Amino acid sequence: MFDPSKPVVNLTDAAADRVRHLMSKGGDSVIGLRVGVSSKGCSGLSYVVEYAKEKRQFEEEVDIDGAKILIDPAAVMFLIGAEIDYETSKLESGFTFTNPNETARCGCGESFSVA
Repeated sequence: MFDPSKPVVNLTDAAADRVRHLMSKGGDSVIGLRVGVSSKGCSGLSYVVEYAKEKRQFEEEVDIDGAKILIDPAAVMFLIGAEIDYETSKLESGFTFTNPNETARCGCGESFSVA
């Protein structure tokens, strides 16, 4: 069950560092990163991360030591309790999501579904 005293999502230290880095490189108009979901992929939903230049109506805001994440209101129910990490490997780097709401994930890892 959702605890309103806790943030909608949690950021690992690596993710918070990367968010702060991207905010510093995004220009003066960037206030954080927006996280949402879109309909696509084998399993139906995919995570979307983009620069945010303004806070939109009804967006949830998570600010961890200056690492600001804005949650699209349409995505909140899919993201409650998720942890966002930032991983780097020899072949790729990017944000990863550990989401307790996922019921399935496609084989390539690009999309997920919820019940």
